[in-house]
Order: sequence, then C-alpha cells, then structure tokens
Amino acid sequence: MRKNIDVEVDTGVIEKYRRHPNGNGWVSGKSSVQPSAFISESAYIESGARVGRESWVGPGSWIDHDVVVGDKVFIGQNVHIGEGSLVAGGAHLGSHVRIGRNVRIAAGVRLDRDTRVPDGTDVAAGNVGADGRRSHGLAA
Repeated sequence: MRKNIDVEVDTGVIEKYRRHPNGNGWVSGKSSVQPSAFISESAYIESGARVGRESWVGPGSWIDHDVVVGDKVFIGQNVHIGEGSLVAGGAHLGSHVRIGRNVRIAAGVRLDRDTRVPDGTDVAAGNVGADGRRSHGLAA
C-alpha cells in the first residue's frame, strides 16, 4: 500500500499527499487533520485545510484549499467544499453537496443530499433542502 503520493497541480508545483491513519484518505502535507477525524480512502484534503476532531469525510469527497471543518462535522460521499469556506462544528452535509468558495456554514446546520450553496453565502441555523429552501423540521 502506498503511504505517499506526489501530484502535479495546474501551476506545475508538486503537491505531496500522505495517507491519513484513520480511514486511509489522501491528506496534503500542508493541511492539518486531527487524528480522531475519519478521512475515507478516496477523499482528498488540500493544502491549508483544517479538519477538526471526530469529523467524518466520506468517499470521493474533496476538501479544497484553506477550508476549515470544525469538530464533529459529517461530510457525506462525493461532497466538494470550495476554497476558503468554513463548516462549523456539528454540521451535517449530505451526499453530493456542492459548497462554493468562501461560504460560511453555521454550527449544527444540516444540508440535504444534492444541495448547492453559491459562492460567498452564509448559511445560518436550520435545515436546507436541495432546492435551497430552508425547512425547520427534522431532516430525514
């Protein structure tokens, strides 16, 4: 099993990734991921990103550059979180969610499967469905 990989990014720079011991996902050497976080084998954490304690990143998910993921955040499969975004503690992102750049997601927010959040959006408390409308009941 490979423990490290070198990837050439668009600028021609070689980015070094290592396998995270909890889940075996790919983590940039220039990121900070807590040991108690779970990073699925096919997930990527880019440089400058930080992932908090007991967070879970699903298969095929991509945490872009300079993203901050708080403690106890659940990120489903095939989720992309855009550069410079913040996902506060206790948030739940369903599968196939797309978060734009510089988005702020408040603590405890739940985004349903297939939700799209545009660049620069602040998402306050509550549940947000795939249609972008807020619901205040329990999410399924």
